[in-house]
Amino acid sequence: MIPMSQTYAPEFKQQVVREVRETGNAALVARQHQLNPSMVRRWVREALTAEYPDPQALSLAEENVRLKRLLAERDLQIAMLQDFLRKKGMRW
Repeated sequence: MIPMSQTYAPEFKQQVVREVRETGNAALVARQHQLNPSMVRRWVREALTAEYPDPQALSLAEENVRLKRLLAERDLQIAMLQDFLRKKGMRW
């Protein structure tokens, strides 16, 4: 027997998309709400498409998100290395 698909309220979808944008991690948000990660990523993609109907603007928005994620990862790496150096008694 195939389970029936569940319909989610637009407000709930918007909240999930907002959380994904804040955290940058669709899998984590999906896990918190007990949702399928691919469905959450689809909601984010649909929200981006609705915001940027022009394909070129959409690709720029996706690139912007990717670059922000890379910058956040780099900032975290720098903070971890600085913390390590402080613990070793070294100053940079």
